[in-house]
Amino acid sequence: MDDFELYDDLIEDEGPSDPISFFAEEIDFEPANPALLRRWIEEVVVREKRELIFVNYVFCDDPYLLKLNQEYLQHDTLTDIITFPYHDPPIVEGDVFISIDRIHDNAHQFGVTFEQELHRVMIHGSCTMQFPDKAPEEKARMTEKEDEALQLLRLINQ
Repeated sequence: MDDFELYDDLIEDEGPSDPISFFAEEIDFEPANPALLRRWIEEVVVREKRELIFVNYVFCDDPYLLKLNQEYLQHDTLTDIITFPYHDPPIVEGDVFISIDRIHDNAHQFGVTFEQELHRVMIHGSCTMQFPDKAPEEKARMTEKEDEALQLLRLINQ
């Protein structure tokens, strides 16, 4: 059984204890304040009038995500995130794989903190299950949604 199927089987066999779950593969990582992040992501989905079933966030390293990128998307490049939605909107259900290596590098490159970059990428994963982002106008809308979500996180965190 490959790693991707492992998360699918976990949900089918046991069901998620929370609609937002965090896992780590090949690294020792847990996001700071997971309860706040769960509340935030759930609120973003609810505000968009979507049905949240579950989102598994899997934090990993570059080699792990590169392998997924090659195997499932036939891309031989490093990336910060790969999202595997199980349904089309309005249902939000799927797995989001995030390379912590890329988050560190991108935070440095963009002049933001690690946490800021991590939060943007995490919410991007959720948003890709809710909105298309292929065309330029769709990408612009996605960025607006991400910015709104990040503002909401700041409000919730006060």
